[in-house]
Amino acid sequence: MPEEPSATVPTAKQAEEAVLDLQRWAEPEVWTRRMLTALVSGVKGGCWFSLIDKVYTTGNLESAFDKVKANKGAPGVDKQTIETYKRSVSQRLEKLRERLRKGEYRPKAVRRVQIPKPGSKETRPLGIPTVEDRIVQTGLRNVLEPIFDRGFAKHSYGFRPGRGCKDALRRVDQLLREGYTHVVDADLKSYFDTIDHDKLMELVERKVTDSRVLKLLRAFLEQEVMEDLKIWTPERGSPQGAVISPMLSNIYLDPLDHLMEDRGYEMVRYADDFVVLCRSEQEAIRALEEIRQWTDEALLTLHPTKTRIVDVRTESFAFLGYDFRPKGKWPRRKSVLKLRDTVRGRTRRTDGRSLSAIIDDLNPVIRGWFEYFKHSHRSTFRELDSWVRMRLRSILRRRKGGRGRGRGVDHQRWPNRFFAAEGLFTMQTAHQQLVSALKRGTH
Repeated sequence: MPEEPSATVPTAKQAEEAVLDLQRWAEPEVWTRRMLTALVSGVKGGCWFSLIDKVYTTGNLESAFDKVKANKGAPGVDKQTIETYKRSVSQRLEKLRERLRKGEYRPKAVRRVQIPKPGSKETRPLGIPTVEDRIVQTGLRNVLEPIFDRGFAKHSYGFRPGRGCKDALRRVDQLLREGYTHVVDADLKSYFDTIDHDKLMELVERKVTDSRVLKLLRAFLEQEVMEDLKIWTPERGSPQGAVISPMLSNIYLDPLDHLMEDRGYEMVRYADDFVVLCRSEQEAIRALEEIRQWTDEALLTLHPTKTRIVDVRTESFAFLGYDFRPKGKWPRRKSVLKLRDTVRGRTRRTDGRSLSAIIDDLNPVIRGWFEYFKHSHRSTFRELDSWVRMRLRSILRRRKGGRGRGRGVDHQRWPNRFFAAEGLFTMQTAHQQLVSALKRGTH
């Protein structure tokens, strides 16, 4: 795996701006201004030698618990809920702090469940650590994240403070407008399950040499997994569902990010989902070959059928829920199916709630979906709005003694304006308002 590029020394003004930027999200219970200044200026030898005492401070553990509580989540193998832990949180955190201080803390097994993939009959594994393990992982992330995030490449958008899917999508849009015609549409096969522990730890050790922190990280990577009453220890991978997995997955792919950047390729990555935009087919072929060489060395696998080179002038490619087509972009079929599944669950014909209560329940779902996909082709929204109203007409039809889906005379009995008057969020109207605002330059 390639070495990281050497960091340049920032000017006084750049250093001050960098510290202020880090202060916006770095955990204040850990990262004092003095530590952030040291991080920006560069610590001796480029490594952090003493960090475990930052992990187990009372303030950091209390902050970690607050984050775990806010994220909710199911209990782990010990069946302990967040509410149970909360009842005696001060005493529990003090005992946890002592175990971490003495090096006696040991993670429990991860409870593994299979959850459905959106818009698909397939499932994917999700690991559920215990509440206490989630607290420790969050505390560990609070300490480590600024150290690594500061060196991440600018085209990495997933699971990073102040960045998200929309930033990645805007970058892809920008590059397409600038005339990039070919895309390396890469797919890493079972990425999270195939991360090599030793190679990952080597990358961590480039910046962290505190042996107790490294031991703690290794313990989480090698946590036992319990599924269907069977227990085993994984030899590779970082379990999806673990608090620190997103950070570790970014660390593992960071050398690839910098390799692409150093070679002059325009890569856009969100977690393990990435594309490389090129100006010619020849450039795309070269980029894919370099990616393939790197993944082989990193013991990762490019999916043989899902990885391809796309000419965006005649073909489409998928990225972060969107289908980018030659004449615009649409939501992927899976994204539409996921919305429909959610709406179905909230519009059953036997639903006894008032129509206004059902609409109040629906609106946040529809509005949230639209907010993400609002830059899709306008044809997207009319059809979905019509389908949602059909679901509501079917409920009203049943209440009138009818059977089946809302159709025919139901459109006259409950016209579109009826649902608008009831407060139903309409994507087509919202899209028209967005387009008008963009034309006026007010959005």
